[in-house]
Amino acid sequence: MAKARTPRTPKPKAEKVEKKVLQMPDTTVSVGSNGNSRNSSVELEPQIRLRAYELFARRGYIHGLDEQDWLEAERDVLSRNAQQHTA
Repeated sequence: MAKARTPRTPKPKAEKVEKKVLQMPDTTVSVGSNGNSRNSSVELEPQIRLRAYELFARRGYIHGLDEQDWLEAERDVLSRNAQQHTA
C-alpha cells in the first residue's frame, strides 16, 4: 500500500535585500591659509591607486607587496603634487 503524502509547507520568502553600493565622497578642494587650493585626500586617492597599480604591473604582477606599492605610490604622487604647487 502506498504512503499518503503530506502537504508541503511553503518556505518563508526571503525579504528583498537592497544592494548597497559604496560611493566615494564628493570631491572637495581645501583652501590653504595663503589662498591656494590644495588637493584633498579624496582627489589624491585615485592618483595613488593608479600609481600603485603601475608599480604592481612593473614588478610583474607579483602579489604580496601591495602595502609597499601603496606607500611608494603615495610618496610619488605627493611629491609630484608638491612640485606642481611650488612651480
